[in-house]
Amino acid sequence: MKKELSIFLAIFLVLAIGMHFKEWIDHPVEHLTALPNAGAYGIGAMHPLVFTLIVYLLFVGGRGIVRLFKR
Repeated sequence: MKKELSIFLAIFLVLAIGMHFKEWIDHPVEHLTALPNAGAYGIGAMHPLVFTLIVYLLFVGGRGIVRLFKR
């Protein structure tokens, strides 16, 4: 469980920094405070978790396929 949470958080950080690098460097506090007003694809403030969950599920699915073929 701890390993999976670490993987989820790592994906979250990579996506957050990768997609919003300039904002995290220039004005990180303002970027965080603007999150409740975010309108990303109609998802709003939950968009970081939704996108991270999608990438995490793809990662877990890929890991499952690799594990299946290793047997």
